[in-house]
Amino acid sequence: MTDCGCDKAKAELEEFLHDELCREDAADIREHMATCADCSGEHKVGIVLTEAVQRACKETAPEDLRSTVLARIRDLQASH
Repeated sequence: MTDCGCDKAKAELEEFLHDELCREDAADIREHMATCADCSGEHKVGIVLTEAVQRACKETAPEDLRSTVLARIRDLQASH
């Protein structure tokens, strides 16, 4: 394997985070991040953001907030 460089690592970071790359490409990016603090840092930020979004998607809005938002949406739809 060869170091893929920052351009490829950054371009494919999202796919790497979601295990959507082929084994060889993922290994190249993993190898690059082992020696590149910048790309490794972006990877860590990506992990934190992904985990935050996953947690947020599991939360449910309180019923009164949900009712208020839905009522406002209905009002806006009725006025258009």
